[in-house]
Amino acid sequence: MKRVLTSALLIPVIVYVVLWADYWVFVAVLAAAACLCYREYDTIAARYGFGAPGPVGYGAGLVLLAWRSEAWLVITGLVLVAMVLALRAREVAKSLPWAALLVTGVVYAFGSWKCALSLRVASPHWLMYALLVNWASDIGAYYVGRRFGRHKLAPEVSPNKSWEGSLGGVVSSVLLAGAYLMRFGSRIPVPAIVALTVAANMAGQFGDLAESAMKRGAGVKDSGTLLPGHGGFLDRVDSTLFALPVIYGCMLLLG
Repeated sequence: MKRVLTSALLIPVIVYVVLWADYWVFVAVLAAAACLCYREYDTIAARYGFGAPGPVGYGAGLVLLAWRSEAWLVITGLVLVAMVLALRAREVAKSLPWAALLVTGVVYAFGSWKCALSLRVASPHWLMYALLVNWASDIGAYYVGRRFGRHKLAPEVSPNKSWEGSLGGVVSSVLLAGAYLMRFGSRIPVPAIVALTVAANMAGQFGDLAESAMKRGAGVKDSGTLLPGHGGFLDRVDSTLFALPVIYGCMLLLG
């Protein structure tokens, strides 16, 4: 019940912000979402024993969101700054892992949301489609997996996920998110919509498993307790963080 109530409260707000809110309201919400993701990532990363990436990640991430130059320049600069900051580590053996955790967290939590910003600038419907891919997948995977799930997808990482549920998630995404993009995505051919939705869905499922592996390695069940019935905020958007770059890249290819 908590899970359903949380979704019922959040979804109308998200839809409004994505489709109709003023640009700067959207940017503020996006930045807050990215900071929440990084906060929970930082907590998980600290449990690996190399030191928490810490507050410097917020600053680097917000710069990444705002930067309008070539992405490779931003990422290269971030890596170099992280390596310099790592020199402060009391144990030299932990300096490089700490820098790696910092860069990973910034790109993971802020870089993916930057793709959301670009999608919204192109068209709010593209971003809404990106969110629907994973919303539909979660619903389809849950009900199909619960009813027909027999074969474990990744038992060592996420024991409750099944191949049947994974397939149900793909089909749900194609039917719901694909139909949305078909209606609002200009003149994109149907085969391209289906292929894009399948690719984005698969990326999202990998994102879900990647976050599960990260939590399992850190010995935690949820990334946080912010959303009743869902766990942490990162638990709710882990799939989206992987799907957004795929959709944005494909949108550029599709023109």
